[in-house]
Amino acid sequence: MNLLVTGAAGFIGSTYVRALLADDGPDAPHITVLDKLTYAGTLTNLPASHPRLEFVQGDICDASLVDKLMAEADQVVHFAAESHVDRSIDGAGEFVLTNVVGTQTLLDAALRHGVGPFVHVSTDEVYGSIDSGSWPETHPLAPNSPYSASKASSDLLALAYHRTHGLDVRVTRCSNNYGPHQFPEKVIPLFVSNLLDGRKVPLYGDGRNVRDWLHVDDHCHGIDLVRTKGRPGEVYNIGGGTELSNKDLTGLLLGACGADWDRVEYVTDRKGHDLRYSVDWSKARDELGYRPRRDFATGLAGTVAWYREHRDWWEPLKQREAR
Repeated sequence: MNLLVTGAAGFIGSTYVRALLADDGPDAPHITVLDKLTYAGTLTNLPASHPRLEFVQGDICDASLVDKLMAEADQVVHFAAESHVDRSIDGAGEFVLTNVVGTQTLLDAALRHGVGPFVHVSTDEVYGSIDSGSWPETHPLAPNSPYSASKASSDLLALAYHRTHGLDVRVTRCSNNYGPHQFPEKVIPLFVSNLLDGRKVPLYGDGRNVRDWLHVDDHCHGIDLVRTKGRPGEVYNIGGGTELSNKDLTGLLLGACGADWDRVEYVTDRKGHDLRYSVDWSKARDELGYRPRRDFATGLAGTVAWYREHRDWWEPLKQREAR
């Protein structure tokens, strides 16, 4: 079986690919990775010499390249996206192009070649903000940032290809991911790397914004359950079950890095900053047997240790961004 995985030189996609390549069973797929290698993608995330892995550098908006790769694929897992909220606030054009037009390009090619399942990886941010309770998959979408609006658009487009054309599309919506290999612009690797360098960390507003945290290994396990056991045309929330305010998370990271609160710099809050995210993942639990397997304390300690031990991975990325 040939599996096309887009955006797999990035954080979550590469974790997913490495997990599949670690399985040498009779049903283990051959994997083709399509990645543009933008700032957040690096080949150091992938075992390039693995015999079941083929890497293709390219853009999901390149219709001729996508068509060629889709003709050779049996299934698709689509991670490729612009994903940083702050960058989308500064300029939304790349987000619309990659997240919406790129997804449409992939869907058109999948439809032409009869490829499926097509797993479209999305985010809980498409739901907006919730004061209490948790969103089920049927909750109306109410995105508040250009990033989440572009992801909501791609979700609806993907589901429309199922309803209109019968394409086997399955959508996942995850809570905030953390773990090794995450690009150091996101909060946990940014804070950890800054603290390890003796620098301050920027905390938005009063730090009371709440997120549910999901270890990347658990997320990838959930995605593969959706790929192998999910139903066409369905949406599945994938959550971690650990809600923390940004201030509480900061306290844990300070403790893990041996730092005090004098290393925290309160900064102007993000525009349109969603107060709280929380997904109801009972559908994935009941239908697919999904449960997060990594408790947050263990997962966070392992993540901090990984960044402490892999300065050679993240330091060049931060230097490149600074330039």
